[in-house]
Amino acid sequence: MQKLNEFLSGGGGDGEGTNDSFLEDGSEGLCSLSTTQRMYGFAASLGAGLLLMFLSMIVFVIPIKFALLFTFGNVLAIGSTAFLMGPEQQINMMLDPVRFYATSIYGGCVLLALICALLIHSKILTVIAILCETCALIWYSLSYIPFARRMVSEIMIRLCDTEL
Repeated sequence: MQKLNEFLSGGGGDGEGTNDSFLEDGSEGLCSLSTTQRMYGFAASLGAGLLLMFLSMIVFVIPIKFALLFTFGNVLAIGSTAFLMGPEQQINMMLDPVRFYATSIYGGCVLLALICALLIHSKILTVIAILCETCALIWYSLSYIPFARRMVSEIMIRLCDTEL
């Protein structure tokens, strides 16, 4: 685990432990976890999220169950990174001006999908909300890749351009 921590922090392979790794940042406080516990928490949360998203594909013909499993799987998968960097830094990154709108739209789509599935019980609205949630998740994820959103925007403009 020490070698993984050194690799991720950019440290050399000289065997000396470094305390400035991103896994060690923010470990003070009431809920401090060791590096190993953080990695296990990340893997468990990500695995559970991916499992729920996979299971949602099995019940695709029942849109309400599909929406619940898919939405909770998405939330678990995104929340899994909080184990690596800490919940405070995760929230700060999500509310960063670069991705604030993407985070807000994704959160709104998650809420909309749950409302359509649990309160309205409309299959068509639930499927539309899940499609919007998926698009919002992709747009949110692209905000972490430099120039990815600009590239996708330019591709979509070229594909949808009606002038010849």
